[in-house]
Amino acid sequence: MLTSLQTAISGMKSNGTFISVIADNIANMNTVGFKKTTLTFGDILSASITGVSGSAQIGRGALVQKVSPLFTQGPLETTENSLDMAIDGNGFFIVRDTGASYYTRSGRFDIDNEGYIVNASGLRLQGYLADATGRITGQTGDLQLLATQTPSRMTSRAMYFVNLNGYEEIQTAPFDIVGANNDEVVNYSHSATMRVYDSQGGAHHVTIYYTKVADNTWDIRYVYEDVLNPGQLMQAEDSGALGSPAVNTLYFDEFGALVSVTGNPPQFYFGTNVSQPQAITFDHSRNMQHKSPFAQLDNDQDGYASGSLERLIVSGNGEMTGIFSNGQARFIGQVALAKFIAPTELLKIGWNLYSESNKSGQPIVSAPATSGLGDVVSNTVELSNVDLAQEFVNLITAQRGFQANSRIVTTTDELLAEVVNLKR
Repeated sequence: MLTSLQTAISGMKSNGTFISVIADNIANMNTVGFKKTTLTFGDILSASITGVSGSAQIGRGALVQKVSPLFTQGPLETTENSLDMAIDGNGFFIVRDTGASYYTRSGRFDIDNEGYIVNASGLRLQGYLADATGRITGQTGDLQLLATQTPSRMTSRAMYFVNLNGYEEIQTAPFDIVGANNDEVVNYSHSATMRVYDSQGGAHHVTIYYTKVADNTWDIRYVYEDVLNPGQLMQAEDSGALGSPAVNTLYFDEFGALVSVTGNPPQFYFGTNVSQPQAITFDHSRNMQHKSPFAQLDNDQDGYASGSLERLIVSGNGEMTGIFSNGQARFIGQVALAKFIAPTELLKIGWNLYSESNKSGQPIVSAPATSGLGDVVSNTVELSNVDLAQEFVNLITAQRGFQANSRIVTTTDELLAEVVNLKR
């Protein structure tokens, strides 16, 4: 009879632990990335008795056999922070602190004062790093947004696409820059202006002058402001004959199609503090000649000024693309995810973090959307997977189990009292 007391106490302890697990789940129902904990009961078998019908085994109560997290997908919620990320599928974010790696489903991240992407505890998010050119490498490390400034690029190639009116009059007077301060251009047919960049990202306006010199033949010259003498104009020099103005010539056939382009690329002097002379190869291969007014159809060049980071875009495969104020886009890094053979064997260490154990196996690290890992969803967080209604049902069950076992204690106590009273 005395053993029934211990049996009932084991049931009370087990159900008390069950209530503690339920309380923890309910307490974290609003914790981002939290995974509910489930509990498995086991029976205790510790005694055998022998009767007329043979031997029998008597249980000695219940115990908590296992407590493990349930890694089902939690609902996703949209946020305004581009660094908030959720994993839609399997995997864990990897964060590090003082050389130790931890794993979490909570994707609420921010930037610290050193530019690192960190979680609420200050642990740094891990990922594949990008080199200076924006190429994702195979090296993993702390993801950092120090690259908030993209360097400038000097213009080396340019293109201007125009339609030239084949019925224009031929210019017989020579092309020239005149005026008291050499600030006026005369004797040309049409002009178009484009912006180019020097070696430090400084912008300069180059005006392209088209002059019809014969039937189906056009000369092109390049004029820009003299940096050393503001307000004065100067012609770009011929890169093949220094000191001579650069002249490209377009030859069209009778159908208005471009036949050939002659001349060397022009070169420019944009100041003494930048690379000079700066040669720019202009592509005129798309130009055409038809009986219609002069029209600028397209233009492009490969230079740009320096720019600062304006916003961040995270794709489904974890690639982080920085959009800069100069219109350029560059990879900053790629989020890395980890998965485990036995994720339920991970150790919970608090703060929504897990660490590997001998039973969980070592992490398999890869990019999102590969190797069975889920996609990364930006501007989104994964909410807790706690089902409040189910937890309340479990709470009622645990409460009734605790009460039933406590009734066994009181009943056994009454029986023992009766045994004691037999002496009287």
